[in-house]
Amino acid sequence: MTAPPAWLTVLTTTDSEDKARQLARSAVEARLAACAQISAPVTSVYRWQHAIESTEEWQVFLKTTAERYDELEALIEREHDYDTPEIIALPVIRGSARYLGWVTAETAPEAAL
Repeated sequence: MTAPPAWLTVLTTTDSEDKARQLARSAVEARLAACAQISAPVTSVYRWQHAIESTEEWQVFLKTTAERYDELEALIEREHDYDTPEIIALPVIRGSARYLGWVTAETAPEAAL
């Protein structure tokens, strides 16, 4: 049996660069993400309330540990203004030991003390 991933990249989207920056900053300040990357606008096409929508959105990729995921999800839900925000956790299968060690250290709850 394979062990669950220790690290995650969590993806969310929002409808403005300012909102993306605020979500990223809140997560890093709370030590729920070691870092966040905001991508240039992307076009999202989706069905919402029986209509096909097309919207410009900013993607936010948050680097965290599996241990901190539930708290990060709660922060995104609390601060996001979408009715149903995209929150997807992608497992980090492999990575640089130094980088993943840094992610672990930066998201450790005791590091905030």
